[in-house]
Amino acid sequence: MTEKKELTLEFAASVLLKKGLISEADEREIFIKGEAQRARLRKAQEQSYTSKRRGAIGEFVSPAEVIAALNFTVPGTAGKPLTEDMITEAIAAEIGIPYRKIDPLKINADIVTSYIPRPFAQKHLIVPIEEKDKVVTVVMADPYNMEAIEGLQATGKMKLKLVLASKSDILKLVREFYGFRYSVGAAEKEVRKDTELTNLEQYVKLKGAVELDATDQHVINAVEYLLHYAYDQRASDIHIEPKREKTVVRLRIDGVLHYIHTIPKAVHPSVLSRIKMLARMDIAEKRRPQDGRIKTSFRESEVELRVSTLPTAFGEKVVIRIFDPEILFQELSTIGFTPKEFEVFGSFLKKTFGIILVTGPTGSGKTTTLYSALKSLSTPEVNIVTIEDPIEMVVEEFNQVGVQSHIGVDFANSLRTILRQDPDIIMVGEIRDKETANNAVQAALTGHLVLSTLHTNDAPSSITRLIDLGVPPFLINSTIIGIVAQRLVRKICKSCAKERLLTADEVEYLRMRKDREYKVKAGEGCNECRGTGYKGRIAVFELLDFSDRIKGLVAASGDIAEVGKAAREQGMSTLRESAIRKMLSGITTYEEVVSVT
Repeated sequence: MTEKKELTLEFAASVLLKKGLISEADEREIFIKGEAQRARLRKAQEQSYTSKRRGAIGEFVSPAEVIAALNFTVPGTAGKPLTEDMITEAIAAEIGIPYRKIDPLKINADIVTSYIPRPFAQKHLIVPIEEKDKVVTVVMADPYNMEAIEGLQATGKMKLKLVLASKSDILKLVREFYGFRYSVGAAEKEVRKDTELTNLEQYVKLKGAVELDATDQHVINAVEYLLHYAYDQRASDIHIEPKREKTVVRLRIDGVLHYIHTIPKAVHPSVLSRIKMLARMDIAEKRRPQDGRIKTSFRESEVELRVSTLPTAFGEKVVIRIFDPEILFQELSTIGFTPKEFEVFGSFLKKTFGIILVTGPTGSGKTTTLYSALKSLSTPEVNIVTIEDPIEMVVEEFNQVGVQSHIGVDFANSLRTILRQDPDIIMVGEIRDKETANNAVQAALTGHLVLSTLHTNDAPSSITRLIDLGVPPFLINSTIIGIVAQRLVRKICKSCAKERLLTADEVEYLRMRKDREYKVKAGEGCNECRGTGYKGRIAVFELLDFSDRIKGLVAASGDIAEVGKAAREQGMSTLRESAIRKMLSGITTYEEVVSVT
């Protein structure tokens, strides 16, 4: 009888040592602590997946999972952690099986769920991800699980191509794809039986990914799987868009929309009703746009969801905006300011009265800058009041007022009332009309620090906008402390960044000096960034300090070209110059500089 092969800790450790991913001391620690760590992981696994749940997970605990849990760092690096993916890739190379880092955004959910039942996939940690020329590519966590391989081959329905992936990636696929597809499919069957699905019980607290079981209603499960998936992918928005024959689900990640799922058209009303109920919106109202919000949690952190519905030709479209406190509230020094810009912005915030304006289009990061600034100013001795439309994120330290135009609670009326509430600092979500602009000016003149936003392309243009709103130049000079224009650029993925030289055409386009070479970076695309070359975003700024010279120009003519020229002479960097500086620092790319500025 042929001895069964097994993927052992000892084998994995020897592979990692040979490839220089661990030291000899690390290998000894694996031998000493490995089995105990494996037992702990298995126990945690058993507690997470009880026998009551569909398709309990098998007993396999991968060596990569065990070694990654010991928290080693790669020798010769600046503390780079040894991850489960790195270990799995090294093992795959050693045993001659292709390795695959699974990107859920690029996998067809129909292929994942069509060939292998969920209990089999979960028990054996094996999932189909591709089909080409009647050959199905399946990812496995244990390449020596012959029971699973023989079981699939025995069906005779498919030719298999085996690739290795980390157990964590495979489990995520099983949970998200099988869970979502099962829930949507079951919901579609219920709809076809004319079962009423819109009258769902109130439920706000999301459960853990492993807690979703068959006792819940299928639509509830589908919505929760979708939210968990969006959190895992660092999405900022979820778009649920009805089409003629189906409903499309897309996620916005780092400013770019990615296609994710399709939902049968019959299930769309039920999913919509579930989201509306969570957001406390009117389920019966389908003809008018609505706004709502959901507060929930993810990985022990509170997350705010803002829900918007819009009637379209094929039904109501839903957009869920995700406000993660870790993104919304940041240290001001980390959001993209250069040391000089940080010093200038800090000087704005130290003033006790006046107006600070943050400008830029929708999605340029204005809210993060304002909230982070308010957080830095928040102390028990200060009364901070905000007027927002709607409230972006509920914060205990602020006194927040939501605009409700239908009952007369607008920016202007709220601002008048707030002045009788003894505020120190006032944040007005947006100055959009003459009355709000005049009230903001009066608040600043009476000794309050006012922070607000305008929709203008750059900092000097804000002066023209204020004049258009009826604010006289002498009041602008008396109240404006400074104006901050900003944009968001995508950051280069550190895992695949490569250096290159700017071409002569690129140098000329950016109007840079032609007598030198410029080294810049660009991401080649890797598993970490899903092949995009980018991971995360950072702000670029243009700070206009209202100096005496600027005030003189505003009083004389208000010519923004003259104001912009004077501001640059006194040290202001334009948005493009700020973006170029980040490009030359290896933070962003030439393409981002051109597209964003």
